[in-house]
Amino acid sequence: MSHHAHTALPDAALSAAHDERVLDAFDYPCDWARIADSPAPVRDQARLFVYDRRTGRVDYRVFRDLPDLCAPGDAVVVNDSRVIPARLHATKIPTGGRIEVLLVRRLGEGLWSALFKGGVRPGQRLAFDGDGRGEVLESDLAGRPRLRLIPDDASWLDRVGRVPLPPYLRRGADADVAWHDAEGRRVDDRERYQTVFAKTDGSVAAPTAGLHFTSAVLDRLTDRGVTTAAVTLHVGPGTFEPVRTPMIDDHPMAAEWGEVTADTADRLNAVAERGGRLIAVGTTATRLVETAAADDGRLRPWSDDTALFIRPGYRWKAVGALLTNFHLPRSTPLLLASAFCGRSVLLELYREAARERYRFYSYGDAMLIL
Repeated sequence: MSHHAHTALPDAALSAAHDERVLDAFDYPCDWARIADSPAPVRDQARLFVYDRRTGRVDYRVFRDLPDLCAPGDAVVVNDSRVIPARLHATKIPTGGRIEVLLVRRLGEGLWSALFKGGVRPGQRLAFDGDGRGEVLESDLAGRPRLRLIPDDASWLDRVGRVPLPPYLRRGADADVAWHDAEGRRVDDRERYQTVFAKTDGSVAAPTAGLHFTSAVLDRLTDRGVTTAAVTLHVGPGTFEPVRTPMIDDHPMAAEWGEVTADTADRLNAVAERGGRLIAVGTTATRLVETAAADDGRLRPWSDDTALFIRPGYRWKAVGALLTNFHLPRSTPLLLASAFCGRSVLLELYREAARERYRFYSYGDAMLIL
């Protein structure tokens, strides 16, 4: 049984615009006990914190209640990008030093932009597990090193690569952590750090709000008359790199590739024309929908890079509700959520969620802002 509460947010929360360009205003005390290091035993049994911007009402629900919170005629927009096993271990040739490599983006056949944990210079040759070979090349225009990689195919990556989990999920160096779900089935990060609708290879981090969906929830949305539509945004380091500039507007948002097909744009425009809401699942789908939206809210087909940086002061075009997780302090996803409901309101909601023992970050619980 869902239980509900009403939270009266302080009026002062709404008048704090003067400091919303300063990064320090988006900090909050991070209680490590609230950080989820593994997901809910069953995806849709994660908790769902619901906030209605019109009424100020807060409801405490579970994720499988999501269809009940959508109106017939609404659309739920998910990101169908698939996380690739982008974390590799390599040995420097000829010294034998070990380094870690994160593949960021395929630039062409056998050519990647990459991040390296351990010093490398152009010309450095590398040996990977499974007979892989690599050479570090000059950096690209964004200053990110490039890597020539042989072989460069999905089956080799699946065999030798590992899931690129966030660093606060402290895993051992050599194995994905496994646990048992509610049915006693053994599951691990490779399965659970992937959405059930993931299909297009390219992300180095999961669109985590989508991790809570199950086929049962998707079926119930359909039964309720809610459209489900997929867009693709390949999540790169730009989504999870911390903001380091004291003034938010100075933060350079890294570009990520996304696509909204003509068919999806038509379907979502039809929903909006009938008065339905576009409920964006996660900050990545949100950024892509807003990138593809014209000033009047109509979506155009889009297939290109986006570096849209949504922060307080942003004028929303198309997204009418946001389904997201609880985000790291001083992060771009936190800034995006703040743009949707107000910084002080969001931080008060986070305090409330912490008091109610919601689980935070990638494997944590979900938040629906209506």
